Amino acid sequence: MRNIETVISNLKLDVSAIKDVPESYSSEVYKLELADGEIVYAKIPYNRDKLYREYRILEKLQQVLPVPKVLELWPGDESISGALLLSAIQGEPCSGEMDEKLAYEIGVCHAKLHEVTMPGYGYEVQDGFRFLERNDWRLHIRNNFEKWKKPCQEILEAGLFTRCVDYFDEAFHALPQQDGPCIVHMDFRPGNILLHDGKVAGIIDFESARGGSSEIDFTKVNHYIWEVYPHTRKPYIQGYESVRPIIDLDKVLPFYSFYDAFGAVVWCKNRGLDERRDFLQENIAVLEKSANR
Repeated sequence: MRNIETVISNLKLDVSAIKDVPESYSSEVYKLELADGEIVYAKIPYNRDKLYREYRILEKLQQVLPVPKVLELWPGDESISGALLLSAIQGEPCSGEMDEKLAYEIGVCHAKLHEVTMPGYGYEVQDGFRFLERNDWRLHIRNNFEKWKKPCQEILEAGLFTRCVDYFDEAFHALPQQDGPCIVHMDFRPGNILLHDGKVAGIIDFESARGGSSEIDFTKVNHYIWEVYPHTRKPYIQGYESVRPIIDLDKVLPFYSFYDAFGAVVWCKNRGLDERRDFLQENIAVLEKSANR
């Protein structure tokens, strides 16, 4: 609570009520009711890179998708990485049963996101755009995997770890031609899709968004939507392809599901295994399934 009080003071906000938003897993997010009754959100990111990444991506998407407006940006100080003051979107996170009509609409929104081109493969930062090494998306993927090997080896059973390394090498070389660079959300899942009256009202949480290949951005869709509600995959793809062609999902989904789970194991280790034991086991199960193919 100390951080949000500092933000409120620096932004000179007249706040009547503060409510924590616990569903945010990386940044601190607070719902603020101002003295005049207006509802806004304050987001305090994990680091300053995330602050400017989300700020610039939201600016790009204002006329493309229903996303929050950036009302103010506070650049932070030596103790806090900064904050964004965001407009509220009327709606609640997507949850429960999903029908074909909604799946189609979400597919359209996802495609519109991927239609926004970026100057290269990389990230928005405070002073512009930071390109990945050699502006090479696949090199970035391989470098991440190499970086994750050591921490994963400390957690995974030895036989599973060896099978994971073997699987990566085989599946990586079998990937089809990539597309991009376009905006990829990196966490496009129901919790970041807001609904109002059964329709998409907003897309939120762009702190991990970047210039990438769309191939990475279907992993959460597959895990949280298609695997739970199989009847939604076809209309989702139809909605997506009403805007742009979709990449060969059968070739990229198995690889990126594995890649996402491998990285999630490292995330759990860095953020504390005891508090994230269930999430860790969920991702280890994905690795076992992938490595045993």
